Amino acid sequence: MLASACREKKKQIIQGRAQGTTYQITFVAQDSALVKDEIDAVLRGLDASLSAYDSQSLISRVNRNDTSVVADQYFLDVFRKSVEVSERTDGLFDVTVAPLINAYGFGPARKSNIDANAIDSMLNFVGYKKVQLHNGKIVKTRPEVMLDFNAIAQGYSVDVLANYLEKKGVNDYLVELGGELRAKGTKAPDSLWTVGIDMPEEDPMFERTLLAALPLKDRAMATSGNYKRFYEEDGKRYTHIINPLTGYTQKHDLLSATVVAKDCMTADAYATAFMVMGRERTIEFLSKNKDLGIRVYLIFDDHGTWKSYISPGLKEIVGKQSPNQKSLITK
Repeated sequence: MLASACREKKKQIIQGRAQGTTYQITFVAQDSALVKDEIDAVLRGLDASLSAYDSQSLISRVNRNDTSVVADQYFLDVFRKSVEVSERTDGLFDVTVAPLINAYGFGPARKSNIDANAIDSMLNFVGYKKVQLHNGKIVKTRPEVMLDFNAIAQGYSVDVLANYLEKKGVNDYLVELGGELRAKGTKAPDSLWTVGIDMPEEDPMFERTLLAALPLKDRAMATSGNYKRFYEEDGKRYTHIINPLTGYTQKHDLLSATVVAKDCMTADAYATAFMVMGRERTIEFLSKNKDLGIRVYLIFDDHGTWKSYISPGLKEIVGKQSPNQKSLITK
């Protein structure tokens, strides 16, 4: 009994694949309070609600205008946060952008031929005010309106996993899913979890390198970048960052936006919104919305030279790293 009571906590890791990417949960506990099969079951439950790549998910059925769909808690959480961020950003974050996402070839549907007329037509179906929630059901103003939670669901999944850990009595952890992160407690006495901010790199074969190191405690972090998903066609580059107000893929000097917030769903959504806004508008937005309590690390291209903007309050704790140092987090 004495030996059992005196067992020290140890660092443990559970990892796997989900949502088209990898996940890793690092936690500190006396015994393994977590089982990988249970983690995978949680992730499957999230996909069954939020994944547009699952033809039987709630969101897919909503997009097919199945009026029998009743939103579960996952769907409600993501939809409500999406509307909140849309209102804050004047529609620059918008989950009804699905028709454009699909047309450009970044969604589950087959890529379409894009021209100005096609974009103008699709914009009639885009706009967060065109969809509402009534008694647990989604009501659209037009049947062509479709939802895409890809810019927020992964961050939310991290939050769900974090909450699951805490229900299991685990209060020292780092959850990472596809590069989105949430940390609580410490990895060792007086030692915070440290995560990396990667240098933007277009070549997927290029070894990811660390631009900065950031200690996280009871905070989440998410990154969006126009270098992650793109293609070139007829001499033009198309990225997955699409402005829902214009219908066109966004082009400006901002290469990546890393957001630190209390929860990963918020960080994920605003990281996407800031990539649509661009650097100058993001900085202006932050100055007017200090009540959000979020911080950013922006990497931008200044006439061929990479530079960064770091929020006050974050700048003091960011540690600079050698550009050839391997990233602490493998995304």
